[in-house]
Amino acid sequence: MPEPDPGPAAPAPADAYRTVAYPREQHQGVDWAAIMSRQHTIHGLLEFDVTEARRAIHRRRRVSGEPLSFTALMVASFAHAIGADPSLQAYRKGKGRVVMFDDVDVAVLVEHVIDGNRIPVPHIVGAANRKTPAQVDGEIRAARSEPDPYGRARRFAALWLALPAAVRRFALTRLLADPHRRKRITGTAAVTAVGMFGEGTGWGIPLISHSICLTVGGVGRKPGLGRDGAVETREVVCLTISVDHDVVNGAPVARFISRLRESVESAALLRDAAVD
Repeated sequence: MPEPDPGPAAPAPADAYRTVAYPREQHQGVDWAAIMSRQHTIHGLLEFDVTEARRAIHRRRRVSGEPLSFTALMVASFAHAIGADPSLQAYRKGKGRVVMFDDVDVAVLVEHVIDGNRIPVPHIVGAANRKTPAQVDGEIRAARSEPDPYGRARRFAALWLALPAAVRRFALTRLLADPHRRKRITGTAAVTAVGMFGEGTGWGIPLISHSICLTVGGVGRKPGLGRDGAVETREVVCLTISVDHDVVNGAPVARFISRLRESVESAALLRDAAVD
């Protein structure tokens, strides 16, 4: 005899819930967010046509046989555009001075496998404004295979997190007060690629600890004009430019965006033999 149908499962109680431990490591992210929220950040949401740039990347891969990522092209183009105006990556020193660096040290997140978990770890591409996209790509790939760069500091994480939050944040603030030390620890600019959007357009709005940050969002397809003037499907990337308005004003940012757009949309760093 077949078993009788028990019918639909009883609904869970309306007040059903469970309580789990809050990850101690998450407190470090909260500390950084608290410090970053003190900046007076402004954001610009942009769209760049990257059809030609992506075609140039594919051609470079076929010709050279070497890997080259779209992220590496964005990091290099971003750094070269900043290098034309160092005031974009200035850090304040006290109340009356600003320090501007010639080298553009770009912080990127590199995924490492630590204790079986995939964890994004900051890596600084030093002097990225003097490097080609291929050199940037090679450095990022090499960083992925390195052992945990913060393994030594991670051993003291429990003692650090045992301190009150106010003490940790005060110490971090003092640590970053010196522009030269801050450059060594965090770089002078940042690029973050937001992969949560998948296919289609989408922007990310970050919290930043740098004077300037580029967030690479989703890539979508839209109708546009091709080389011959005909309407065709074009690839468009969503970008967010974020700057610390305490040290960076609107006019330099507008000129920077113009330089960055020209560099990215034309893949200038891939076709300029003098650079690459």
